[in-house]
Amino acid sequence: MGNLRTAVLAWLIATTENRPFRLRIDDIDAQRSTAEAASRQLEDLADLGITHDGPIARQQENMPHYRAALQQLQDAGMVYECYCSRKDIADAQRAPHGLSGRYPGTCRNLTDAERDQRRADLLAQGRMWSLRLAASEDIEGEWAVRERVAVAHDPGRNSGEFRGEVDDMVLRRGGNIERADDDAVDDGAGGHADDFAYNLCVVVDDALAGVGQVVRGDDLLTSAPRQAYLAHLLGLPDVEYAHVPLVLGPEGRRLAKRDGAVTLRELPGGAREGMQWIRASLGKAVDQSFTSDATTPPAAILAHMRDTFDLAKLSREPVTWR
Repeated sequence: MGNLRTAVLAWLIATTENRPFRLRIDDIDAQRSTAEAASRQLEDLADLGITHDGPIARQQENMPHYRAALQQLQDAGMVYECYCSRKDIADAQRAPHGLSGRYPGTCRNLTDAERDQRRADLLAQGRMWSLRLAASEDIEGEWAVRERVAVAHDPGRNSGEFRGEVDDMVLRRGGNIERADDDAVDDGAGGHADDFAYNLCVVVDDALAGVGQVVRGDDLLTSAPRQAYLAHLLGLPDVEYAHVPLVLGPEGRRLAKRDGAVTLRELPGGAREGMQWIRASLGKAVDQSFTSDATTPPAAILAHMRDTFDLAKLSREPVTWR
C-alpha cells in the first residue's frame, strides 16, 4: 500500500500538471526480478484506475545504453577500479576522521603496481572489482537538485532546492565471478561487465523516456543529488524531484509484510478499499467530502481526487497504515 500510495501521488501530480505519466519495470537485477511480480504490480495499478502514456520500458532492454554511459565516463577519465569489500569500507568509516556513509576514496589513487596486485588478489578469490565514479573535487562533495516536497531533511524544505552529498559512487558492482550468466559480457578479466549500479541505470532510463519529474518516497531523497550529478556529467537533461512521505507500519518503521495484510490483494475490499484508504491518507490535499460506496469503482474515486488535488496541501509527515 505504501508503494501504491506513492504511485497515486505520482499520477496525480503528473496529470494535474499536464505531464505524461510513464511506467518502467526496474528489472536490472534479473535474479530478483520476475515477470510474474511485474505483471501483478501492473494489474494493481490498473485496478486502481491508473493509466499511463507510451510503452512500458524495461531496464533489461537498456543494457547497451548503460554500457555507452559507462564508457563515456571512462573516456572522460572519471572511472576507477575499486577492490574494497563492504567490510573494508565499514572499517574505514569507523576509523578516526572517517566519513560515515561515504566512500573514503581508498582505491582512487593507487599506483599501477598496487592495482595489479589488488586485481590478482581478487581474481584468486574468484571475485570481481567494482567501478566507481571519480567525483570532481570542484563540487566539494555536494550537488543541488530541484525539489518540490523535500520532506526528509530541513535543508531545501520549501525553498525549491535540496543539496546533498555526492561521493565516489559505484557505477558497476563487483562480486563473485561465478554470478555471471552465459549471456554476460566479458570485460577481459572473466567477470560480469553488465552488473550496473542502480544510480547509473535510472539516470539513463529517465533520459531515454524523456522524464522531467521523478516522484518517489522520501527515503530516496539523498540519492537525488548523486543521480542528478551523474546526469550532469553525461550531458543529460536535469529533472525535478518530488519526494513524498512514506507509509509506516504500527511500530513506526517502513510498512512491510511483517505488518500483516499490506497489499491490495490482501484487503477484503480489494482495490476499492485500497483507494478509499489512499484518499483518506492524503488529508487536505484532496476533497474528502466525496461520498463513495461499495458500487463506486476505484477509477471514479481517483478521478475525483485528480479534480481536487493540491500538492501544496499535502502533509510532509509520514502516514501510518490503518
